Amino acid sequence: MIYVGIDIGSTASKVVAREDNSIYEFVIPTGWSSKETAITIKNRLIEKGIDVDSEDVIVGATGYGRVAVDFANYIVTEITCHGKGGYKMMDKNCTIIDIGGQDTKIIKIENGFVSDFLMNDKCSAGTGKFIEVMANRLGVGIDDLFNLAKEGEILPISSLCTVFAESEIINYIGEGRSRADIAAGVVDSVASKVAQLFSKFANSEYVVLTGGLSHSEFFANSLAKKIKFDVHTSEYGRYAGALGASLIAEEKYNKGK
Repeated sequence: MIYVGIDIGSTASKVVAREDNSIYEFVIPTGWSSKETAITIKNRLIEKGIDVDSEDVIVGATGYGRVAVDFANYIVTEITCHGKGGYKMMDKNCTIIDIGGQDTKIIKIENGFVSDFLMNDKCSAGTGKFIEVMANRLGVGIDDLFNLAKEGEILPISSLCTVFAESEIINYIGEGRSRADIAAGVVDSVASKVAQLFSKFANSEYVVLTGGLSHSEFFANSLAKKIKFDVHTSEYGRYAGALGASLIAEEKYNKGK
């Protein structure tokens, strides 16, 4: 059997396919249509010899656009999938900080199950989308923004709204401030907002960063300073939701047999 997890996020879509001990994964931009993204994912899987319409392939879907995956056997909530995937990656009780394109989730895992969670979807100023918007404003890519931030001195960005925060950055640009200093301010601003959300989980022992920013050691270190905990990462951190969806699809399939 092949178990496929599809996590269609607002910005990027992640896919994990597991067969025995082998794993195939990829990520593509979500674009404007989750439906078209689902079709693209289906075709790419078929190119790899994974026919999602086959009885030997079981699909679980999660994320912002999960209902668009009409070939999925199971539709699963994001919190459950990210909790399951994060726990599988770390193999221990932990608190997961997942920073997505439009929301940030804090998920506490105890004995392999979600025991508590908190989600911020009211404003994108503490999410990956904020980083993307500000990188575009500075004329750089996201990785370039992190590299600039390493060299800069933090400029305060206090606004809780992305629109007003962007106005602050435009003012800094008008004042002739360096891109490195502005980039440092952007990263610090996101880390501060995530830390505020995390404060409810101050008794955590092991903290894991997942999502689109989990590949950045600089951001993980910036966040660690804010929350005063070590922040652990995984090279597959952005696939936590997709991995969780594949694991839950496997569990549900086996229970139904």
